[in-house]
Amino acid sequence: MKPGAQMAVRTKLWTRDEFERLVAAGAFPPDARIQLVDGEIVEMTAQGAAHATAVYRLQKALEAIFDHAFIVRAQLPIALAGDSMSIPEPDIAVVRGSADDFRVHHPSTAVLLVEVADASIQFDRTRKLAMYARAGIPEYWILDINDSSLEVNRDPDRVTGSYRERTTLSSADHVVSVSGNTVRLPVNAILP
Repeated sequence: MKPGAQMAVRTKLWTRDEFERLVAAGAFPPDARIQLVDGEIVEMTAQGAAHATAVYRLQKALEAIFDHAFIVRAQLPIALAGDSMSIPEPDIAVVRGSADDFRVHHPSTAVLLVEVADASIQFDRTRKLAMYARAGIPEYWILDINDSSLEVNRDPDRVTGSYRERTTLSSADHVVSVSGNTVRLPVNAILP
């Protein structure tokens, strides 16, 4: 290389297939909290007690709302349709079908995705929100445990990667009409 010449530096973006091969080959420790978001392997922070409690409460509350045609998956991969560069692990995914439907492949869509946010709040409001909107996820919640609030995002715009409707609910409020189910879920019932 000539003196004064600049070296081009590029970041390697991973496809979902490449990422899944790395995982299958044991490239990461079994307890690694990683996921693929827009081609980047992202390491998530460890869960605190409040985060774990919120995930548990969400799972139980949503299982009571959705009938046997749906399953509520906690912290499991979703291979978003039309997105070969991501395989996130939302805290909660409500998907149509049964557990047996996903023995070979991860679900490719959901009627509702939820992220429990503390340290990850900005990431969940930006990168994850855009990724889920582009994938056409009809409803995306962010349970902000620091602020004791629930952000409800509905009506995705796949082109802009945003949601047309956003409502922030306090712990005293209720979520109404959860992904087509006419229910009133108290926000304080899912907070830690």
